[in-house]
Amino acid sequence: MRQAAEAAMLALAMSMPAGAETLADIRAELAQLSGQLQSLRAELVASGAQGMQAAGGASALQRMDTMEAELTRLTSRTEALENRVEQVVKDGTNRVGDLEFRICEMEQGCDPATVGQAQPLGGAATTADAVTAPAPSSVAAGSGGNLAMNEQADFDRAKGVLDQGDFRAAADLFKTFAATYPGGPLTDDAGYLRGAALNKAGDVPNAARAWLDAFSAAPEGPRAADNLLELGKALGALGQQTEACATLAEVPARFPGSGAAGQVGAAQAALGCR
Repeated sequence: MRQAAEAAMLALAMSMPAGAETLADIRAELAQLSGQLQSLRAELVASGAQGMQAAGGASALQRMDTMEAELTRLTSRTEALENRVEQVVKDGTNRVGDLEFRICEMEQGCDPATVGQAQPLGGAATTADAVTAPAPSSVAAGSGGNLAMNEQADFDRAKGVLDQGDFRAAADLFKTFAATYPGGPLTDDAGYLRGAALNKAGDVPNAARAWLDAFSAAPEGPRAADNLLELGKALGALGQQTEACATLAEVPARFPGSGAAGQVGAAQAALGCR
């Protein structure tokens, strides 16, 4: 009995980092272990004095009480952390939605009534995504992950069009690329370069939207800091100084030490941010 109880705690220590992918998974693991511990307690009590002695005497129940209290504490902390994460995501999503609305107001033909349906910050997988996402039946080594068949060639094609100065066509190709290879190792670069292509084409509102979309899709991605920096600069070019300065201030706050953070000072000075 004692070995079984201690094994339950060992399973908690070993299984959570590798087997639990979300806070909800961790909470489920804790609930399962709590149930197992209660079952062990019931078996120990039912075994009588002989079973109690085999488990280490009266102290066995005390040790189980200690383990159960620790599980309760961990469950409480997990729930508190889960609530905190949900609040951060909610606040971030609201800020992104506000930026989308302001950008829409500056675009010709954009109906503000259609804005506000953004996914939670960080994106959310849907059933449709799982069905329509291309299956990488053949992969090759790429930067930061596996590339689906033709992914590198399609990216290089869009990049070549950008380098040739056909900015509108390049923006369309990068948009198609991101839709074709969602979550791919080159998708972050495609989103950032789409914004750059639109900006070079003189379409600053849509460039700002492209950088906003790219940041919203991967707020911790390799291009997240660059997307946020360019979004702030684009908002400044559109005359939205308050929003631009606030966005630029987020770059060093979120990504200290990044190359983008090092460029924020000059961008803030150019806009007269305080």
